[in-house]
This record gives sequence, structure tokens and C-alpha cells, in this order.
Amino acid sequence: MLERKTPEWLDEAWENTVRKTVRISGRIGAGFPHASVGGTYVLEAPHWWTAGFWPGLLWLVYEESSNASLRELAEQCEVKLDPVLHDYTRLDHDLGFMWTLTSIASYKLIQSAESRRRALQAANYLAARFNLQGRYIRAWNPWREGEDNAGIAIIDCCMNMPLLYWASKESGDPRYRHIAEAHMETVLEHFIRPDGSVYHIVQFDAITGERTGQLGGQGYAPESAWARGTAWALYGLTLAYHHNGERRYIDAAKRVAHYFLAQLPEDLVPYWDFRIPPEVTKYRDSSAGACAASGLLLLADKVGELESGVYREVGVRILESLYRNYGAWDDSAEEGLIRHGTSHYPEGKNIDVPLIYGDYFFVEGLARLRGGRTIFWE
Repeated sequence: MLERKTPEWLDEAWENTVRKTVRISGRIGAGFPHASVGGTYVLEAPHWWTAGFWPGLLWLVYEESSNASLRELAEQCEVKLDPVLHDYTRLDHDLGFMWTLTSIASYKLIQSAESRRRALQAANYLAARFNLQGRYIRAWNPWREGEDNAGIAIIDCCMNMPLLYWASKESGDPRYRHIAEAHMETVLEHFIRPDGSVYHIVQFDAITGERTGQLGGQGYAPESAWARGTAWALYGLTLAYHHNGERRYIDAAKRVAHYFLAQLPEDLVPYWDFRIPPEVTKYRDSSAGACAASGLLLLADKVGELESGVYREVGVRILESLYRNYGAWDDSAEEGLIRHGTSHYPEGKNIDVPLIYGDYFFVEGLARLRGGRTIFWE
């Protein structure tokens, strides 16, 4: 095995992360931040798709620091999601994002029986979104009256599949795994282009299961290459390989990784879309960089020794660039950890601001480098 050296900046980065997380937790509390606007994280309703990332970040820091106040806030966030799990009628595929980073995290770290029950319930709801004809997990419910999106699937859902893999292993029921694998086969067939770039949204006929087209979604255009979608695919395919050992997933993950890395600018933090015309502003998306970095570190653990160092080195370099060039460590007026995220450029929402999922994946990447015992997707 190749010797893995600890980056010299890592301890400093972790100390700054813990210090700032403790500080901002005093205001955020058991809330659900999404994007930092004017230096302050705007808190969303518990049903918003990013509700798991703040408690997930708290759990990551708690495992390493044993800070009881952070654990209490994470537990309170999980309880606040109960009305969403029990009474909310618009639950969608983001169940995985929400309950993997809350209930599975809690169960893995403190063995909460109630957290296990919640996670299994969430897995049941997620499995119920499977379209048998098209072999995909339906993304969303109608946003407005008369809208039909029963045939919509999105690349983000790769990251929701670990909830199903966990439920299958935890319950001993292979059906959850079968659904996850069927969805990921559809990702391989319909989302990953030959060059490793990725579609964000693919449309299917919900009755026949046939593919009918694709949409740009949060990317610039249907045939562009949204950076965070590329990161979702890189990490999600690697996680699929981690859970089932199917070689085609790791091969696809490497193809996506190579495309992602080939598009990076000098500081290794991606623009929000890799295929945009010159007249469109090239805002960075630090959240895509953070997600890809954590995925690359996992990928390095899954490939052979001759390949491993390449993926690990670039994952480390992305995290270092985020820390040194994008971190808001000395800015008391900014609650976000990592600046310059882009949430939804086509809709003009939360552009060039810190994003809670960018912060989460940055901290997860640091935890991986520190030899973190528990990564919740795994």
C-alpha cells in the first residue's frame, strides 16, 4: 500500500471548521439553513431538500469533537423532521438527502432505535417512488396544479440511493437494493454521456417507460454539463460500487471523474457549468468542488493502487483550494464556511454565495482525510 501523508494544512482547517461551526450554531440552532445571503444563513422550512445537511455537518463535527451541544442540535433537527415524514404530502426523492444525514447518521453514531425506525420509514417512501416500467425513481411531485412530472428523473438522485442500500442491509430485505440497482442502471444507460459528461434531467413516458427527452434543469441547457450534476454522478456511482461491487459503476465513475477534472480551472474549483457560451458569467460552484472532492477520496479507496494516488491527490488539492481560497474563516460577518457557491443559475437563485451542502461536503472531505470512522452514505 502507498503511504498516505496527512496534508500539513489539515489540522488547521479542521480547527477552524470546528470553531466556526460552534460559533454559528448559536444562531442557527436546530434550524435548516440553505444559502447565506448577506452573510447570514437563510433558514428554510423543514420540508426543503437541504434540511439534512446542517444536522449532517453537526454530526460530522460531533464525532470528532464530542461536543454535546452539537449533538443535541442535530437530534433536535431530526425530531423537527417528524411532521414532514408523517404528515407532509409532497415528499419526493430527496428523502435520501434528508434522512441519511439525520436518522442514519444518528443511528450509526449513537445507535438510536427511533432514528433507525425513521430511516426505514423514509426508505419505504423512497422505494415507493420507483417506476417499474422506466426503472427510475421519480424525482418530484407536481409543483403546481395541472403539472405532470411523473416521468422526470434527475442525476441528484444518485446520492439518495445509499438510503435504500442501507435499508436493505439493515432489514435483510433485498427489495430496497433491487430498486437502487435498477435506478442506477438507468443512470448508466440514460444519464452518462460517452465523454463522461452528465445530463441533469431525463424525461420518460411514465406509462411505457420509454425515454422522451432531456432538460437543462440547473445547468445552462439540455446538452450542457452542469458541474454539480457531474459531481453528484461521480460520487453517486462510486457509492453504488461501494455498496454492490459491480465493476461497471466504478468504470463509469472514473469516466465522469476524468471529464470533471479535465474541465477545472487553475485553482481546481469548478465553474457552475462546464459548457456555457462566452457571454454567460462563469460563476464558480464551490459546492460542486466539495462534493466531487469527497467522491474522489472514496474513489481513490476503491480503485487499484496504481490509480489511487491520482484521485486522492486531486481530491486533496481541491479541498486545500477551497480552504485557502474560498474559506470565510476570519470573517465574523459571514456564517458560511465556503464562499462562491451557485445554487440555481437559470432561475437566478443563490448565486455566488455559501451553500449549506457545499459546507457539508467540505467538512465531510476533511473528515475523510482525517480518517473519519463514519461516513453516512456508506
